[in-house]
Amino acid sequence: MNPENYVPTEYLPLFIMLVLATLFAIGGLLLGAFIRPRFYYPEKLEPYECGNEPSGLPWQKIAIRYIPIAILFVVFDVEIAFLYLLGVSFSSISPLALGGAIFFIFLIILGFFYDLKKGYLEWTRF
Repeated sequence: MNPENYVPTEYLPLFIMLVLATLFAIGGLLLGAFIRPRFYYPEKLEPYECGNEPSGLPWQKIAIRYIPIAILFVVFDVEIAFLYLLGVSFSSISPLALGGAIFFIFLIILGFFYDLKKGYLEWTRF
């Protein structure tokens, strides 16, 4: 095989898929721009508050009490997934991997106590 005349055809399906995905995305955006309604009425311009009547001004600060709890949930959810995999493969785990797992658990516990000290788990703090 001559390197000057080599054409990598194994990537052709990938390239076709990339072109089709791009055309599909751009086509959907253009089609939506052409067929969407262009008139606005007062109810449509009001801020949406999950089915409730809007209260207060749009630039008012809102309480974000759930965000630290949600972040902690994600952190501990990832920890549980890691520990599940550790438990499944515990019989064939190396001492280095076990040390890494213990260090990981130590960091999570350290972060938990830091959050307790800072008051991130107190609902009325925010």
